[in-house]
Amino acid sequence: MSRPPRHPQESIFAHGLGAHVLWVGLLMGRIVLFVQSWSLQTRHAHGQTMAFTVRCLTQLGNVLAIGSEKESLFKMGECSNKYLLGAVLFTFTLQMATVYVPALNPIFKTKPLPFNELTFTLALSSLVFFAVEIEKFMRRQKKAYHDASLA
Repeated sequence: MSRPPRHPQESIFAHGLGAHVLWVGLLMGRIVLFVQSWSLQTRHAHGQTMAFTVRCLTQLGNVLAIGSEKESLFKMGECSNKYLLGAVLFTFTLQMATVYVPALNPIFKTKPLPFNELTFTLALSSLVFFAVEIEKFMRRQKKAYHDASLA
């Protein structure tokens, strides 16, 4: 709310947002396809559940990372937007319920994941969060360099 509004004629994909949406979407898709491909090649019984969980958790990681266009979540603090954090925790809880609540398994066609598979799934899902945080860091560095060269 501290920045001026965007110009009414400006595209919502201006200022690199279109490129950001494209590369993050491709990264998410590649991670999900990797999990699915890996599970098919290894004849892994929980592959569909892992892919479904990765699909959900990459979205949650992205939401946390884009809570601010410029500042890192680590700098802002995880409690800077309590409603967003609450929504992410609620969604994470629902996702875990679809995996671990026996009554929901046949509805969502999921199977409970052993600890090592859940850890693998969480690690892969976090790649999106860290990739977006690195992108923001690089943009801040570029802006600082540009501002310093103008001074």
